Amino acid sequence: MDYDATANVRTRLIGTGKALFARLGYEGTSTATIAREAATSESQLVRYFASKSGLLEAIFNDAWSGLNQPIQSIVASAEHERAAIARILRLIIDAFGRDHELGFIFLFEGRRIRGHEVALSKGFLTFYEMIHQLIRQGQANGSFRKDISADVLASALLGCAEGMLRDRMIGERTGKPIEATDTDIEKAFAAIIDALA
Repeated sequence: MDYDATANVRTRLIGTGKALFARLGYEGTSTATIAREAATSESQLVRYFASKSGLLEAIFNDAWSGLNQPIQSIVASAEHERAAIARILRLIIDAFGRDHELGFIFLFEGRRIRGHEVALSKGFLTFYEMIHQLIRQGQANGSFRKDISADVLASALLGCAEGMLRDRMIGERTGKPIEATDTDIEKAFAAIIDALA
């Protein structure tokens, strides 16, 4: 595994954890493997993150902090809520295009059930609230339908976007790529958004 030997231990653990979770899955990655690949010890992983799930949460929170800032700018400057949600999808598609590992763990590890809990990072909850804010604003000014709850609209839009991106990634990972360009996904998403006007 390539890593920056000059990076601090926390940064190395996050980078290594992200790469291993994307390649082997969360369940298939041990703390010993993460520590060894990051050229540190399991005690350092525990020191910084308390556990493997704490490391995964830190990976998500670091990634969401990088995404939520531009998303907040989109929300704050939105002249039209449906267009803002489409711009947010574009931002996420671009982020996953630049960082395939991040895309994989977002789509496959983001909200899996671990034990009796659904793992939700603080960053995702902030993102989720911003999407709800846009939908509520859109319902107030007539951009979105008012006869469907904001919760259901948010769930429909997020589920649709995730489903298209996940299916494309499954196709790439299994060697059976589906015909789904970024433009195809954006057009389908725009049609769904418009149908909810």
